[in-house]
Amino acid sequence: MIDIQKIREDFPILKREINGYPLVYFDNAATSQTPKQVMDCIVDYYSNYNANIHRGVHTLSQEATDLYEASRKKIQAHFNAKKDYEIIFTSGTTHSINLVANGFSALLKEGDELIVSALEHHSNIVPWQMLCERTGAVLKVIPMDENGELKMDVYSELLSDKTKLVFCNHISNALGVINPIEEIITKAHAVGAAVLIDGAQACPHLKPDVQALDVDFYVASAHKMCGPTGVGMLYGKEEWLKKLPPYQGGGEMIAEVTFEKTTYADLPHKFEAGTPNICGGIAFGAAIDYMNNIGFDAILAYENELLKYGTEKLSEIEGLKIYGVSDKKASVISFNIEGIHPYDIGTIVDKLGVAVRTGHHCAQPIMDFFKIPGTVRASFAFYNTKEEIDVLVAAVKKASMMLS
Repeated sequence: MIDIQKIREDFPILKREINGYPLVYFDNAATSQTPKQVMDCIVDYYSNYNANIHRGVHTLSQEATDLYEASRKKIQAHFNAKKDYEIIFTSGTTHSINLVANGFSALLKEGDELIVSALEHHSNIVPWQMLCERTGAVLKVIPMDENGELKMDVYSELLSDKTKLVFCNHISNALGVINPIEEIITKAHAVGAAVLIDGAQACPHLKPDVQALDVDFYVASAHKMCGPTGVGMLYGKEEWLKKLPPYQGGGEMIAEVTFEKTTYADLPHKFEAGTPNICGGIAFGAAIDYMNNIGFDAILAYENELLKYGTEKLSEIEGLKIYGVSDKKASVISFNIEGIHPYDIGTIVDKLGVAVRTGHHCAQPIMDFFKIPGTVRASFAFYNTKEEIDVLVAAVKKASMMLS
């Protein structure tokens, strides 16, 4: 069981007022809030350990290096990677995806095929389109249905010996639908294709096991997991990371440099050029510690309660339509009210202290499928309450009355 009041004490921002109303923060799919424990870790780093890592023999450098690499091991353990060097620190999910897409430029030829799902965030579409432009590879799409679920029978038909890479999000950021990634991975591997899973929306709610999934690449961002912005991770199987060329050149990623030739460092440093976000990497580990102390089984169970309650209450509003009505969902409710632009609803509920996201959520193909300009998206975290959902429902009702 989650002690919700105790948890809320860890998040100072939840005591804020917006326009004279207590803050109700339902924009967690964009970024989660940060607990004091992670803030304290950041202050502690800059107060006591601030130094560049891996390069210095002095005490501060060694201490900072130890903390940074300890965080890598925490992330390894959390995702159950086989080796710590299969965890690459990046600036976030987008950086991680681009790193892999860049690497596959050297592995693809004209006519090779990539498969993407129709439910993707732009960051898991655009880098692959750019890759196809560079290589002559062909991008194919797994379509979705009216419930927001992927048409897996079509996916099976798309797969062939030409398929080299499949990429899909674990959970849709726009709809909250949980995709059948186990089936996606198994079927891709049957034709010899690699799989990248965008876990940005999944990792705040559940605990992926990359070895059990047998996934080739898995990516995530710290700022959606109670951590800081500007840091994330790429998990890659060792054999794949060795195949990919370096993404960036510079310090740290080299073994030896001469003007005639440069040789590259071993994993993970091959992909970590330059001075990294040291404090962010350390705080990422602290955020994972914080969430694990609560427990992901408890987090998922509680958030499912919030999702069910919010779905029931919002569905009572006249003219409200929810998009993404799969039985397998995480804590996102994406909706519109007939005849009202989502931006207008978002503006009014903000004046009542409620933070929701409006727009296409960097998932324009989904909005095009439903023939809508965007949605209002309320996304819940383990520090939210049913009472806050009641405030949201009242605010949406008031917006509906004002705008009708």
